[in-house]
Amino acid sequence: MADQWKATLAAGLAQLVDKAVTEGAKQEDVYATIAEEIDRLKVTDYRDPDPADTVSEQVVEEPANDWPVA
Repeated sequence: MADQWKATLAAGLAQLVDKAVTEGAKQEDVYATIAEEIDRLKVTDYRDPDPADTVSEQVVEEPANDWPVA
């Protein structure tokens, strides 16, 4: 059961490749594009492993209440 995510991922990738091929792409091109996208995701993850942490670490400044009365 622990490796169920791997089976789900494999099935999703197979469906993705099948869909691209039925739309006219060459299977080799689809594989190459998937590999390029995975490489891009690795670089992005290396630069910022969890983008949500960046936002939560920022200090939220309270707005200044020095507007003139209308």
